[in-house]
Amino acid sequence: MLVCFQLWAVHLSPPGVHVRDMAELITFGETPIRFSPPGKQRLEMAREATIHADGTASNVAVAAHELGAETLWLSKLPETPLGRRVETQLEEQGIETNITWSETAEHRQGLVFRESAATPRETKNWHDRGHTAAATAKPADFPMERIQSTETIFTGLSTAVLSEQAAKTTGALLRAAAGGGAMTAVDLDYSAGLAPPETYDGVLETLAPEIDVLFADEDSARQALDRSGGPRELANTIASGYDLEIVVITRSERGAIALRNSPGTNIIHEREAVEYESIDPTGAHGAFIGAFLQQLIAGSDTARSLTYAVAAETLVSTIPGPFLTTTMGEIDPIADAVVENSQ
Repeated sequence: MLVCFQLWAVHLSPPGVHVRDMAELITFGETPIRFSPPGKQRLEMAREATIHADGTASNVAVAAHELGAETLWLSKLPETPLGRRVETQLEEQGIETNITWSETAEHRQGLVFRESAATPRETKNWHDRGHTAAATAKPADFPMERIQSTETIFTGLSTAVLSEQAAKTTGALLRAAAGGGAMTAVDLDYSAGLAPPETYDGVLETLAPEIDVLFADEDSARQALDRSGGPRELANTIASGYDLEIVVITRSERGAIALRNSPGTNIIHEREAVEYESIDPTGAHGAFIGAFLQQLIAGSDTARSLTYAVAAETLVSTIPGPFLTTTMGEIDPIADAVVENSQ
């Protein structure tokens, strides 16, 4: 079931968005529109669907913003109703955006169709993300002065694997931020069907010299990077294989671990998840990363950052949709429970 909408334009910051000189966290990447039938209906039988702007980079920006970080999301979108839908939904979350618009008819808005399922049926995603506007983005499409002055920059490989141009642009933005002293963070962001596993591994190999922090889901790391072993072994082999400072392995409802590569030793922190009723898991990974980066920006160590990341992942899973909406007052007790559960 593939839907092809044609699209794009160039314009500056969207109206009504206040542009600050510096953002503590800049995220960039494609945000596809996700169509999901209600409940656990099959797509082929569904008569209605919910619509969300659901991208890793934008979800991370929303989560970090909710927890207090000044964030900026960068992307390239088609100048169409679908592209404007992405902008509108993200602005409703209060984050600052800087979008390059395209009117080129061949440039499309990326789409994802998600079918949730109960065991033994598997939840599946179908990607319709060929020839998207984001795949054509160039470094000149983005505010390089702001990128060079940010504290932290983040992106997911789901954008870099869209095209050779997207991979080159990802590398250029990471280098620009690193040159200004920023921490660079990347999510493996593997999704079966978007690109072959070897594409992710190849792009990561190319970008690794520009990356300080890598996030990866445990199962995705095994599939996309052809690694084996438990989460601790995965973290160690990935850190040594790509020469990374921090590797964070998420384990869904089982918690997460973070490896800090220190001179002479690798320090591993582990946090167990707390029990919760999952309403919608689609925002979990983005909320985890957003909280982790927000805590690092606020001066927290790796252990505390991991605690709050697991807490944010827990909370967002109880909320319909991909966006974290919360306050520190709500997150703090969950973080305390995560620490207690991990002792």
